[in-house]
Amino acid sequence: MYFIALATDYDGTLAHDGTVSNKTLAALERFKKSGRKLLLVTGRELPDLKRVFPDVGLFDKVVAENGALIYTPASEEERAISPSPEPEFVARLKKQGVKPLSVGRSIVATWEPHQATVLEVIKKMGLELEIIFNKGAVMILPSGVNKATGLAAALEDLHLSPHNVVGIGDAENDHAFLKACGCSVAVDNAIPAVKSTADLVTRGARGKGVEELIAKLIKSDHGIVPKRHGGIVLGSSGGDDIYLSPTESVLIAGSSGIGKSTLATALTERFVDSQFQFCVFDPEGDYDGLEGAVRLGDASSAPTKAQVLDLIAKADSNVVVNGLALRVNERPDFFADLLPDLGSFRRRTARPHWLVIDEAHHLLPKRRDDTRAVLSLELPGTILITVHPEAISTDALRLMTAVIALGPKAKDVVKTFCHETGIEPPKDIPTPKGDRVLFWRPGARKKLTTVKVIEPRQSLKRHSRKYAEGQLDETGSFYFRGPDDAMNLRAHNLMIFAQMAEGIDDKTWEFHLRAGDYSKWFRHQIRDKDLARETAEAEKDSKLSADESRKRVLDAVRRRYTAPATAPEA
Repeated sequence: MYFIALATDYDGTLAHDGTVSNKTLAALERFKKSGRKLLLVTGRELPDLKRVFPDVGLFDKVVAENGALIYTPASEEERAISPSPEPEFVARLKKQGVKPLSVGRSIVATWEPHQATVLEVIKKMGLELEIIFNKGAVMILPSGVNKATGLAAALEDLHLSPHNVVGIGDAENDHAFLKACGCSVAVDNAIPAVKSTADLVTRGARGKGVEELIAKLIKSDHGIVPKRHGGIVLGSSGGDDIYLSPTESVLIAGSSGIGKSTLATALTERFVDSQFQFCVFDPEGDYDGLEGAVRLGDASSAPTKAQVLDLIAKADSNVVVNGLALRVNERPDFFADLLPDLGSFRRRTARPHWLVIDEAHHLLPKRRDDTRAVLSLELPGTILITVHPEAISTDALRLMTAVIALGPKAKDVVKTFCHETGIEPPKDIPTPKGDRVLFWRPGARKKLTTVKVIEPRQSLKRHSRKYAEGQLDETGSFYFRGPDDAMNLRAHNLMIFAQMAEGIDDKTWEFHLRAGDYSKWFRHQIRDKDLARETAEAEKDSKLSADESRKRVLDAVRRRYTAPATAPEA
């Protein structure tokens, strides 16, 4: 489920003349049984609400007094989130003949045409109060308190995000909270201003409109709104924006070093802009320093499941789970242990809205025979990033609703995906040129398109920790062999490389130096052109002694990679 909760106004929306029909009550009960939450957002004072609506216990939270009071029916706890009215203010209103006049825990309420008198008293007393209208009702509250602020407080109690809430209302005072919801709905009897700004308008009025909305949510959930609604812009094609919905599952694949992590970084920036919570699984340390996120784990300490779940429970926390300290063969076990609990949390809260799983072939490998058991029936809001789509669990690949293929082998990515999932490959696969990528939704029966993708605002120091302290595979490692392959010393990261370089004999050092092996490794495996260029200069300088060349190369390595994390970049 994506829409986890329904937030509804009372008068004129849920109720007709203050009463909720049995059919509407039955619809609310069906909604609750579907595993979702109910929130009532009303301008009424709590005692009055309880009097007219004895079934208030159906709701998980009640936002009363137009946002000033939070009530939990299950525990009967009441929590005022704004100060009480000043007695002198109330006394002056009474003296001015303002009646009827109702005073709640925070709200003061009357009816038109008393708003002019109320405003005059507020000005004379110099109070920070504001007037909110509701179909003739005049509600006075502390400045900044409204249904939206009350809803935000109630959702925080429930660990839910406004993105996953559908709000429905009818009047002026509903504008704020409807705008805050992931989907806003107006009942047919709503005032024109509410209808004009709502995402959807029901055919039915009042309770019948609520019943209609509940039926659609139970049947279609996020399908009640277009894909681009609440989506993230991937890029543009033919002048049109291309969106990724937080209900989609996306494969990003292509050859090494052609921008997969860069694209993922740009997407996380859009998540932050839209206040979508995200969690990045980062086996190689590629996302250290990612803006708007907290890192768990580093090259020397592995993250724990408890740490990940505790941090994700905080709705305003984005997380990068750094797996550098985990060996390659430990990563699938770690992820398999975490995913069921993470999936359970997402089913309850729909958070984090996006999971970004880099090096997905490490975390969801095809070779494991229990992947199906740790996967839920779907992976909504999930991005799998890989160089090797053929090495990812087939069960995981079959859950993908969109494919983004980058680089010169983009066509091969699409063909591999189709081969692994048993899907008929599309005809006439275009070749992406320049900064464009292939984009395809396999189930949409649409042709592949080329998309100019968004660029990130930040520049990550990509791979620095991975290459400095991580565990490069056998192909990516450097081997000190020396003349005649007299030795076979493997350096699986730059720190080990530096330690070995200092310990080997001059003959072995110079053998690789004169062959240009160091600059080749830095250029092709470490993918650092600047380091390779500086090293190549030392390799070509025949006047340098073994010690001098060794010092120059190792100084360049340490300056870029093994300096303290707080040191400035070269």
